[in-house]
Amino acid sequence: MNLLTLLVQVGVVLAVARMVGLAFRRIHQPQVVGEMVAGIMLGPSLLGWLAPGVSAWLFPPASLGFLNALSQVGLLLFMFLVGLEFDAKLLRGRGHTAVVTSHVSIIVPFFLGSALALFLYPRLSDASIGFTGFALFMGAAMSVTAFPVLARILTERNLTRTRVGAVTIACAAVDDVTAWSILAVVVAVVRAGSAEVPLWVTLAGSAAFVGLMLTAGRRVLGWLGGYAVARGRVTQDLLAVVLLVLLASAWTTEWLGIHALFGAFLLGAVMPRERVLVHGLTEKLEDVTVVFFLPLFFAFTGLRTRIGLLEGPEMWMYCGLIVLVAVAGKFGGSTLSARATGLGWREAGALGVLMNTRGLMELVILTIGLELGVISPALFAMMVIMALVTTFMTTPLLELIYPARLIRREAAGAAEAPATQTALVAVSLPSAGPGLVRAAAALAPRGGGQRIYALHLDRAAEQRFMELPAGPAPACDETLLPAMQAAEALGVELRPVSFASHSPARDILEVAHEKGAGLVVMGWHKPVIGRSILSGTVHDVMEGARGEVAVYLERAPQPWRRVLVPYRGGVHDRAAVEMGRRIAAAPDVEVTVLHVAGPGAVQGAEPEPGWAEALAADGVRLKTVESAAPGDAAVAEAREGYDLVVVGASGAWGMEPTVLGAREERLARETAASLLIVRGYAPLEEARSRAAAAPEAGVRA
Repeated sequence: MNLLTLLVQVGVVLAVARMVGLAFRRIHQPQVVGEMVAGIMLGPSLLGWLAPGVSAWLFPPASLGFLNALSQVGLLLFMFLVGLEFDAKLLRGRGHTAVVTSHVSIIVPFFLGSALALFLYPRLSDASIGFTGFALFMGAAMSVTAFPVLARILTERNLTRTRVGAVTIACAAVDDVTAWSILAVVVAVVRAGSAEVPLWVTLAGSAAFVGLMLTAGRRVLGWLGGYAVARGRVTQDLLAVVLLVLLASAWTTEWLGIHALFGAFLLGAVMPRERVLVHGLTEKLEDVTVVFFLPLFFAFTGLRTRIGLLEGPEMWMYCGLIVLVAVAGKFGGSTLSARATGLGWREAGALGVLMNTRGLMELVILTIGLELGVISPALFAMMVIMALVTTFMTTPLLELIYPARLIRREAAGAAEAPATQTALVAVSLPSAGPGLVRAAAALAPRGGGQRIYALHLDRAAEQRFMELPAGPAPACDETLLPAMQAAEALGVELRPVSFASHSPARDILEVAHEKGAGLVVMGWHKPVIGRSILSGTVHDVMEGARGEVAVYLERAPQPWRRVLVPYRGGVHDRAAVEMGRRIAAAPDVEVTVLHVAGPGAVQGAEPEPGWAEALAADGVRLKTVESAAPGDAAVAEAREGYDLVVVGASGAWGMEPTVLGAREERLARETAASLLIVRGYAPLEEARSRAAAAPEAGVRA
């Protein structure tokens, strides 16, 4: 074994894991599921079967020890992060449903797993392992829930602020702690005969170590939290101290005979919960653990998974029975207990599906079982298949039982009665919030029941659950704080809505519909392709909104004193004029509507009879100019000291929404004023009447 071989192995594993993981994300599966499958693909079940020569060259038996050592380091870091993610506060205030469901979701699968052991022991085990250890291990393996994968699914599907999400995360936390405690006993019992440390020392020493970590250890570790807070970050010295303590804790539990991973998890669970410390450690350790180390563990697991051992219908029948018992215990037990304690069938079913997710945590437990000799290689392969099946089925079953539209509706808050005075502000960056709030406050129609919602959609697919509030009520996140402060200064009531999103345009439209928003106000940031303001998400929202849309490009955060509204006609220009009339209601604001008429128009002609008088009544001045090039006329006028230009999203001004954004709009490029691009909304009846009249007009032409 040489360094070159190890480097090739690591490179191949990382590349395959990343590609397969991304492919699984395309089919709406967690990336970790794809990485688990990639590990199986690199083992004898696929690569070794299709190209045994390549497999033997890439993963010679003599090299696997080095690969295993790297993967074990990764597992220590991962279990520390799992413990760091666990927060006892999640268990408080969850009520009767969480308490009962968490207990049932452990007891039922543990009982069924132990009962299944009666059937499997004489068929898939031998006398080298006692039945007690085998049965206890099967019960523990059936009881585990993949807390990290579950947390990501809850975040990605916006379930964190729903009752289902709150109860599920509490149950999963209890399940994992209980399952790992049971597994610690199993490991101690199995190792008792061969370990250097007597069983009584293992049990007593483990209890003493846990008690020490929960009391004196927690107080000593509190110094680390204070150190991080004082410096505002996790320094390299602090990280080194944490890693040394992690190694010491892992060494202690390994020496006691209950495996090093328990020490890593325990340390993470008792770490201080100062935000600076927790987030700093997570940011420094998570990426290298998830991207580098875990794929190596999946590959090593895949190299020991031999699906070919499942020969004949009888072995596959055993495998199917394991999957059936696993689903019946976890999904069935969780669903029925949740329903019996007050959740509806839809919510209870969603909770059961989520609790049935086993993922990476199951693989970790199975690896321990295989190392101890508790399970045979054939049973190990069956249990790995069970872990993959129960994790893979989560997303499609959840979509069937609890569709995304219902989740988003509950996450954003119950739908309210439609109100034309309601505006939705979509905030992507903290710096954009105040300007968008000022624009919405000026543009939203006046009248009773006026409401403004500020929406922030987090696009980070791998966002940690711990960063989100545990309660069901939407809370103001850090991105919306500047917007909230601006609203308070203006005396405007602003209601925050925030959740994770993989499709911002769709979620903006759905929240706008649920809140009855007649106006959506958005900002603009330079797209990846092209330079158009009206491309990407902005384009999609403008195309799908059932109400007015305003895109605000702020040049300076100063009050609007002089406002220009170019006008040629059409629904979007009329909407822009209406926006101008609303802005004119503010004191000390001068609004000018620039009517660009074609060559030869009558001097001073109005677009409609009495229009100038009607505008003047609202404090708006009408100015008419002749020009064959409306864009040139608008740009020339906008350069005359205006603070804001309000323009309709139409071809007359080069402001048509575009998918790819292949152009840069002149009004944005050649003027210094802030820009507000308005897409009007024609009622459905008007659109239908135009469509009905179109064929008739074509015949006359």
